[in-house]
Amino acid sequence: MTAARPVPADRPSTGLRERKKLKTRQAIRSAAYALIEEQGYDATTIEQIADRAEVSPSTVCRYFPAKEDIVLMDAFGSALLEELRDRPADEPWTDSLRHAMRQALAPSTGEEPGAARLRARLAAEVPAVRARMLEKLSDTARLVRRAVAARTGLDQDGLEMRVFAASLVSGLLEAALYWAEHGHRDEPDALVERALEVLDHGLPTAGSGRKSGEKSGEKPGDEAREESGEKSGHEARGRARGARS
Repeated sequence: MTAARPVPADRPSTGLRERKKLKTRQAIRSAAYALIEEQGYDATTIEQIADRAEVSPSTVCRYFPAKEDIVLMDAFGSALLEELRDRPADEPWTDSLRHAMRQALAPSTGEEPGAARLRARLAAEVPAVRARMLEKLSDTARLVRRAVAARTGLDQDGLEMRVFAASLVSGLLEAALYWAEHGHRDEPDALVERALEVLDHGLPTAGSGRKSGEKSGEKPGDEAREESGEKSGHEARGRARGARS
């Protein structure tokens, strides 16, 4: 289901054995996604997935230790770490992190239509999937701490680093949940950027935020009408005072 990333010219090409493994992995994942779409997550069993993928149940379990693993992204944390290591040493580490995040998430954009949406929906609706995703993101947070510490000289086990890394991966999860809960209206990349902006700059000041779809400078309808009413009231009271004087 997940498109393979291009192999850099300085790295050996994937061998026949690895290509067969990847093909089997993709067959299992495609079978699972199709069954989940047809009958729901809870009703889908490992045996059914194996039968649809034309492999044994033990093969499914060898590739995916838990059913939840089938619907999650492969090796996101290691891909993120690899991308961070490849960035120029003199690049601001926040820029490096943004680039690495985009690249690590890029394989999900090569999936079959609907796969990423299904994953986000399952994370929002199925507690077991969400719990497994959090577990994997905790592993990713540790990798992020190590990579950022190498770039900044900060203590990877320090409280500040722990808070930063945990906030980063939690932000990614919340972006996925937001995407699913709002009907997949926004582009995933745009939601990730918004999540990173919060980490960079913090929350907007009270009253400066706006709902999705509002243009800059516009106020929600009720607020605009209330402000207009207050203004008219002030003007009317001013005219009345002028008339009495």
